[in-house]
Amino acid sequence: MPAFPRPGSLKDPEIAELFGKEDPEKIFEDLREIGHGSFGAVYYARDLNTKEIVAIKKMSYLGKQSIEKWQDILKEIRFLRQLNHPNTVEYKGCYLRDNTAWLVMEYCLGSASDIIEVHKRPLKEDEIAAICEGVLRGLHYLHSLGRIHRDIKAGNILLTENGTVKLADFGSASIKCPANSFVGTPYWMAPEVILAMDEGQYDGKVDVWSLGITCIELAERKPPYFNMNAMSALYHIAQNDTPSLNSPDWTEIFKHFVESCLQKNPSDRPSASKLLSHQFVTRARSPHILIDLIQRTKAAVRELDNQNYRKMKILMIDTCESESTVGDPDDTPDEQAGGDSSKSNSITSEHSIHSIGVSASSQSSSTNSLPPVTDMNHDNSYTQSVRIRPKAGSSAALIEHGANNFATIKTTTIVTKQQKEHMQEEMHEQMSGYKRMRREHQGALIKLEEKCKVEMENHKQLLDKEYEALLQKFSKELEELQFRHQQELDRKAKQNLSAEKKLQKEISCRQEQDRKAFDCQKKKEYKANKERWKHELSLDESTPKRQRDAALQTQKENLKQMEAQEEQRLVQGQKEYLELEMRKFKRKKMLSYQALEQELLREELNKRQTQLEQAHSMLLRHHEKTKELEYRQQKAVHQLREEQVQRQHQTELQNQNTYLNRCKRDLRKKHALEVKQQPKSLKQKEMQIRKQFRETCKIQTRQYKALKAELLSTRPKEEHKLVIKKLKEEQRRKLALLADQYEQSIAEMLQKQSLRLDESQEMEAHHLQERLRYELEILMAYQSKNRMQTETQRNRERNELEDRVTVRRALLEQKMQLETEQFAQEKSERIRLLHERQQRELEQFDDESARMGLSALAIADSTSECYPDDDSLSGSITAGCAI
Repeated sequence: MPAFPRPGSLKDPEIAELFGKEDPEKIFEDLREIGHGSFGAVYYARDLNTKEIVAIKKMSYLGKQSIEKWQDILKEIRFLRQLNHPNTVEYKGCYLRDNTAWLVMEYCLGSASDIIEVHKRPLKEDEIAAICEGVLRGLHYLHSLGRIHRDIKAGNILLTENGTVKLADFGSASIKCPANSFVGTPYWMAPEVILAMDEGQYDGKVDVWSLGITCIELAERKPPYFNMNAMSALYHIAQNDTPSLNSPDWTEIFKHFVESCLQKNPSDRPSASKLLSHQFVTRARSPHILIDLIQRTKAAVRELDNQNYRKMKILMIDTCESESTVGDPDDTPDEQAGGDSSKSNSITSEHSIHSIGVSASSQSSSTNSLPPVTDMNHDNSYTQSVRIRPKAGSSAALIEHGANNFATIKTTTIVTKQQKEHMQEEMHEQMSGYKRMRREHQGALIKLEEKCKVEMENHKQLLDKEYEALLQKFSKELEELQFRHQQELDRKAKQNLSAEKKLQKEISCRQEQDRKAFDCQKKKEYKANKERWKHELSLDESTPKRQRDAALQTQKENLKQMEAQEEQRLVQGQKEYLELEMRKFKRKKMLSYQALEQELLREELNKRQTQLEQAHSMLLRHHEKTKELEYRQQKAVHQLREEQVQRQHQTELQNQNTYLNRCKRDLRKKHALEVKQQPKSLKQKEMQIRKQFRETCKIQTRQYKALKAELLSTRPKEEHKLVIKKLKEEQRRKLALLADQYEQSIAEMLQKQSLRLDESQEMEAHHLQERLRYELEILMAYQSKNRMQTETQRNRERNELEDRVTVRRALLEQKMQLETEQFAQEKSERIRLLHERQQRELEQFDDESARMGLSALAIADSTSECYPDDDSLSGSITAGCAI
């Protein structure tokens, strides 16, 4: 496992190059917090050197998962440094101070989300088209670099003073394409991102899906499924049909654009470059439409902030007056609730979960020190009564540039709302934990796959080495066999040469003997002829001596001539005999040599066939081992995936149960608060009834006094006591009746209020229970579908592996069969070539013999008769062999 550097360490020159060496607190002033997220805070600031207004994103890398935070910071810095496009936020630099990275970017007025929150209504179609064009240009630039944003939404689409659309928040971006990480904001996620870990990878078209959801957000103020839990929204996105625009007021061109962006199959979804030519983006509109929108939004922000201030002032005045007139029965407590109207627009959603990277201005929230938002054209009363408290040492700069340089399209109500949204750390931690779990699962799966890959590579290398060693062994054995065969052939050739020399010597000896015998026979014949001739001459005495000597001389010459002819015939016969014997011997040895060559070739071919069979046996054994390893590795991967799916489903159920419990807890808190606040509201109504009772009592008292004066004036003095007594009794009775009516009114009010509160609580609890049950059913259905998909994927992978193994076995058998056929063909070819060569040599030998006047048939017959055994030589060459 690679060792990561300590967070904040700049020993690595490549990391140190990313950060400036200066102290950022000495470079920037007038820091005002304008946002807050899981990463830290975002500040409005001014550069002392360039006098430029910038946004500073402070990201701390301490605490839990500091290494991961540090790596995310480095990734975002490297990502931003590579960007240079008008539709992406400009990178200014980065600094380190107190375990916090200061990421400096260009300042933007706010996001598209802020605009719809300010106006409390959707944007116009032309305004959405203008924003989409800027977003598509930025996405086209990112995708051309092989980057994926992965968190496109209205909150991350910023606007500058001149109406330029800027893509921001690259904390979730991917530097490689395709990717397979579970990253982004749930409601804007594409289906392939949610299913990336299970079903493969995704590319830049996930940003096109997010843009389609953003169009719905800008057109309807909320993305689809926003009223659901974020986890439930994931299940709906993954398995439900594609969302669409609900209102029929939008044009068909806009609907077609959204429909094109929200194609569930990524291959059917157009790219960002193709959408730039869509009619919704290219149709004519005012070039100043975004500037006009920003100006209207700024004016609305000024009006809303002034209204909130006036309401706060009225509340303060009412509070002072109520404190000065405590106990006045004419006060109406209902007026004391008027100050809460400033929060009427701050409707928070417990389902708004931000992504890991938070925009510099879209996901901001105020703190206790957040100054009020002002603009250049604010009312004097507002700017005078609310004073900005800058940091120490920056008052001179504020006097020089004025507080009115702080321009934004975000109201304090939006900041308060975003603060309340960010306060829901439970859901944020839940989603962060879920994403972290998915990343851990993916990391474990990648680690196991890498391990299996390394194991397979080692296995293949081991088998290849074994096979190469076997081939080297075979090659060495074959070389040794060929060397032995060559030695055998050389030995045989030497034997043939020595036998040929021996035969020549024997034939020479035989010729010498024949010549000696011929000389002896010639001498004997000469003597016999001489004696015969003398005897014949002696018998013919009548012949003259001279004639007799002439006849004798003639006889001698004839005898010499006959002797010369006989000698010549003898030499010729000996020569022919020698040639015949040598040809017969050479032919016999040639046949013997050819038989040896055939035997050695058969031995070599049999050896090669044995080696080929052994090699094929080893290949089959290697195939079985590889098959066993592949099945074992696939089983391990499937087991890990099954465990991960179980853990994921268990985590999803835990998160859903946590969400259910939190919803029920929040509802109980709400009901408890209503019950707690019930006496206050009843007290207010009771005070109204008491006031009416008091007024009635005063009227009764005045009427009693008037009636008493009238009766006393008309009655005698002695009857005054009786009249007064009766009037008092009448007054007491009426007051008692009023008191009964008062008590009855209070009781009826209490009873009616309790019944209404109980019914509304029961109805609300019932609706909540139904909604939670529906979301739980959706989760169970999604998990069941996910399990089925996982099982289908496992079966598909098993079948693919079986098919792959079967195909590999078939290819191996085909290769073995091909090699066997090639060897058989080579064997028959070599045998054929050997036979043809031997036959050609034998024919050449016979032709040469024929040219020498020898009969090839006689040589062949005598060879077969005289030398039936190819491995033996005749002891006597002349025995039974005649010319």
